[in-house]
Amino acid sequence: MIRTPIAGLVVVYAFIAAAVGIVTCFFYSYFPPLPAIGPVTLWALVAMCVGLRALVRRNLDEGRIGLDRSQLNPLTVARILVVGQASAWTGAIMGGGYAGVATFVVPHAGQLVTAQAELPVVLAGALGGAVLAAAGVAVEKSCETPPPGSGETIS
Repeated sequence: MIRTPIAGLVVVYAFIAAAVGIVTCFFYSYFPPLPAIGPVTLWALVAMCVGLRALVRRNLDEGRIGLDRSQLNPLTVARILVVGQASAWTGAIMGGGYAGVATFVVPHAGQLVTAQAELPVVLAGALGGAVLAAAGVAVEKSCETPPPGSGETIS
């Protein structure tokens, strides 16, 4: 398994923010209004990641990872790991996009009515993306299991 590089997430967030920020400076007047559903979706994904992390950690701490009906299937844990990785990259990309729009909206919020109206959406999206990236990395990290000890076998 290749871990999600945190530096890579930061670089993607910054690159997308810079690219969208440049485009926004020139074409903001052509943009449609930003719907609030975008940041709401990001925050809903954060809540999902927090729940998945708690589920995996609880089952791992109690030793309930296995193929029995009462246990959490290892394949399910692997799928949750993929959801964590996808969430991390989605948060970096979407948060970077909102942060790029914020580079124009925040300074012009006092001058443009549309910028003032979109300020809460843009800030919630930028923050939600960053938190989603962190939550995705946390989910991925919670799916890691320690290697077996010297006397234990893998079954």
